Amino acid sequence: MTSEPPISRFPVVPLADLPPDLQERFTEVADKSGFLPNVFAALAWRPDEARAFFALHDALMDKDTPGLTQADREVLVVATSAANGCLYCVVAHGALVRIRARDRYLADQVAVDWRKAPLPARLRAVVEVGVRLAVDPVTVTAEQQDALVGQGLTQDDVWDVGAIVALFALSNRLVHWAAVPPNQEFFLLGRVPRH
Repeated sequence: MTSEPPISRFPVVPLADLPPDLQERFTEVADKSGFLPNVFAALAWRPDEARAFFALHDALMDKDTPGLTQADREVLVVATSAANGCLYCVVAHGALVRIRARDRYLADQVAVDWRKAPLPARLRAVVEVGVRLAVDPVTVTAEQQDALVGQGLTQDDVWDVGAIVALFALSNRLVHWAAVPPNQEFFLLGRVPRH
């Protein structure tokens, strides 16, 4: 029998010892999802950075815009996190793809090879330039960004694509650095009915 891996190589502060605003947020997240994602616990030992990270995450991910739904945003995270080899983000955001896109298979297809995944042309263009930005940023061109506008994205949406990729490049690397494992609960979310 194996034990659960530690949440982080760095200190993990008990919930009761966190600043009140983080305690409140973490309790709300745990109440809503049924568990606290490990990344919350891993980042919380540096409260100012955790607040900044989660504020930027919320500003970028918790909205639908003309060119990018919340599901599209999660697909972009899965594709770029897979390109960066980040198991935590692929598993956690794969669960969100399953829930938000109402598709049990799409996240796995995107994680393994987004080029073969059944993506609409608009989202395929988003993922293509997003993966390029994630792994070889100097090769991203203005023409590729302009092509996103041709696919129906606004300038705000185009900015969001770059900002999401940048935020999750940070997230991917911090999760690697701290060796944060995905919560077991993420593997089943969107695959089996919630009780």
